[in-house]
Amino acid sequence: MDKLKLIEQTVIRDDIPHFTAGDTINVHYRVREGDKERIQQYKGVVINERGSGANKTVTVRKMSGNIGVERIFPLYSPFIAKIEVSKKGKVRRSKLFYLRKLRGKAARIQEKVKGQGPVQADVDIDGQPPVQAEAESPKPAQAEVKGQGSAQAEVKEQPPAAEES
Repeated sequence: MDKLKLIEQTVIRDDIPHFTAGDTINVHYRVREGDKERIQQYKGVVINERGSGANKTVTVRKMSGNIGVERIFPLYSPFIAKIEVSKKGKVRRSKLFYLRKLRGKAARIQEKVKGQGPVQADVDIDGQPPVQAEAESPKPAQAEVKGQGSAQAEVKEQPPAAEES
């Protein structure tokens, strides 16, 4: 392996989460003012990822008041304290430069919906509807609402009706 690649591998950190264009991230950046050091947070949407390895940079765009502000962060900089991913965006591009022209609600990015689990089929393998076991379970108590106002409604539970044998 080259010496350059060996040096790059020592710079790359493993505590940075995976994110892509369209994700909203919060970058905790160390700022040095004189002899004091503080951490400044920069929250925005990732619009560009560029480079690879230790030279990877990320462009983050946020709205400050009515003005769009973009900042380029070297991903493996020692000045980055941590990066948090707050939202995963649903986009179909890797470079989101078109967001620069959009204003207001048009500039929003939809959030990815987490998986809802496996989808249940309406038809069984044999082509017939699935059989459900009919177990006798107690019916839930029905509530009776008294009063006109929704804030002042009193709920009175009625006992379940006695079954005849």
